[in-house]
Amino acid sequence: MARNLLSALCGLFAALACTAALAQEPYPSRTVRMLVPNAPGSSIDTMSRIVAAKLGDALGQPVFVENRDGAGGLIGIEAGRNAKPDGYTVICASNGSMLIAPLLKKSVPYDAIKDFEHVGSFAVTPNVLVVHPDLPVKSVKELIEYARANRATINMASAGVGSQSHLSGVLLMSMADFESLIVPHKGGGPSVNSVIAGQTHWTFTPAPAVMPFVKNGRLRAIGHSLPRRSAMLGDIPPVADTVSGYDFSGWAGLVAPKGTPPAVIVKLHAALEKTLAVAEVKDGLAKQGAEIFEGSPEDFRKFLAQDQANTVKVIKAANLQAD
Repeated sequence: MARNLLSALCGLFAALACTAALAQEPYPSRTVRMLVPNAPGSSIDTMSRIVAAKLGDALGQPVFVENRDGAGGLIGIEAGRNAKPDGYTVICASNGSMLIAPLLKKSVPYDAIKDFEHVGSFAVTPNVLVVHPDLPVKSVKELIEYARANRATINMASAGVGSQSHLSGVLLMSMADFESLIVPHKGGGPSVNSVIAGQTHWTFTPAPAVMPFVKNGRLRAIGHSLPRRSAMLGDIPPVADTVSGYDFSGWAGLVAPKGTPPAVIVKLHAALEKTLAVAEVKDGLAKQGAEIFEGSPEDFRKFLAQDQANTVKVIKAANLQAD
């Protein structure tokens, strides 16, 4: 019996020693998973892969991307929220998946501020305001005046109900006090093509999708959605120069499951900062029409809180009904 007790104690001590060793194991000591709640080949997916490749170098461990798309991003975000909070799962979040999709549900499944640890933002993707060249407007001011004078006939193309193009257009109309008939399409490509064809008059759309048409004269760019000038967009002025306070761009950042240790968040953020300083990452994101958008975890949390409040206002202005 004494021998059995001794054997059990030895086993217990061995287990405790193993647990202590694991507790002291430096982070990260194995591969990190980046959950992307968007389809392969989407702009968020492409940007996440650009970041993941070099983030792995900065962490000293591989970072692999796992796509969990569906339901506007709800499926992937929920999978990340419910993952073990050990630093080996991070989630690539965007305004579509973190803010718009949950806010369009009667029972909001998660809160972007309270239900996650915030690692940091890494990209902002401005939307460009374009009009058909035959429309007699060459500025945001002229578009507003034209729309007020032609309320019964002017229309705006959107990429679909609840899309960025839809909500950014509604925000402009709400803030500038004018109306346009909103014509929804099945995606950004068809909505842009409708403006090119003259079937609709204006739209907002991500820069990469539209700048080639601006350069060849098939569309006229009169503004963009960042609140400041953008070197990437050259002489195109911010809408905010005309409509003070206007700001509705896409963004991407990293969050982690609630309860992920603070020391791990610090390491992840430091690795993300190092990643965003790599020229290859900057160039890769620029080719996707994105600018580097960085700050501390607390900066990201505050940004999300403000963007969440803005998104609630826009959804109400659009009269969207939660399902």
